[in-house]
Amino acid sequence: MFSKRIKLLKAYKTETTPCNIKLSSNENPFDLDESIKLELLDVIKSIEFNRYPDPHATKLRQTLAKLYDVEPENIMVCNGSDEAIQYLMLAIGELDEEVLIPKPTFPMYEVIANALGRPISEVTLDKNFQMEKNALLKAVESKPSLAFISNPNNPTGNLFDDEDIAFIRKHTFTVIDEAYYDFCGKTYIKDAVRDEKIAVMRTLSKIGLASLRVGALIGTKEFIREISKLKMPFNVSSTSQAMADYIISNHIDNIKNQIKALIDERHRLKEALSEIEGIKVYDSCANFFLIKVKDADFVHKSLIQKGILTRNISYLPNLENHIRISVGKKEENDALIKALKEIAV
Repeated sequence: MFSKRIKLLKAYKTETTPCNIKLSSNENPFDLDESIKLELLDVIKSIEFNRYPDPHATKLRQTLAKLYDVEPENIMVCNGSDEAIQYLMLAIGELDEEVLIPKPTFPMYEVIANALGRPISEVTLDKNFQMEKNALLKAVESKPSLAFISNPNNPTGNLFDDEDIAFIRKHTFTVIDEAYYDFCGKTYIKDAVRDEKIAVMRTLSKIGLASLRVGALIGTKEFIREISKLKMPFNVSSTSQAMADYIISNHIDNIKNQIKALIDERHRLKEALSEIEGIKVYDSCANFFLIKVKDADFVHKSLIQKGILTRNISYLPNLENHIRISVGKKEENDALIKALKEIAV
């Protein structure tokens, strides 16, 4: 019944073990204030639940355009970034043409490429998690029609060298995934709205609205018109559109304060983790850290026993005994620090 391609697929791995402290999915640990949730009740009352959503997400596009300093016609609203990745895989180049992907990186690029049967041109990373020059040259020689660059990269947390990204852009259509933009400030949006060979992806998931599943694909107006032909007609629910629009329009300062608090905690947490014997902590421009330990399986399971869920990414290439840890609230980070001091010896 299923094709050989589907049978060979490996599903995207995520952490679902119930724990009191969840530091595994790079989420904003701060929920919306109760007062904002009460305001959202009025938003829900305004929704016509018997009607289909606005297929163009018109009001939300206008709000996101102000947030990203572009025009609404430069944006396609998606059901998270995953939907945008799928459309890009379908739209750019032919299905038998290669997709350039650094590795390790966000696994959904590979998952969706495999699901569609698109060949992958991998670029391995060096010890500093930058793209290896020889691997990059070889990948470009195979003439990929599309490249995905997570910047900052997930799960390593670093920004890629501008020169390497510029080199890739000379040779192929390049998608910059800026899921963690708010924690670093580095963006290619100005390039995306004027250059037909680059697009940018953004998401509301990492800044506190993960449950709404709202992402944005940003490019030239012509690019957005063309790729929108692939979009499912009612891809983002009325509830998600209305809530995202209201929160961004009325409470963006609240979200920015949370982001600032997380950046402050990122600095504090890095210093504390760096002092623990047996742990190597890498620099991060995102809302998570990559750490290396002697035995990732043991540390990961031991943290779960202490009620703390992290992400064991030892299955990824060149990341044996590495764990990814989201930056949590101060009290959550304190509990993590205490637990790791007891475990990582």
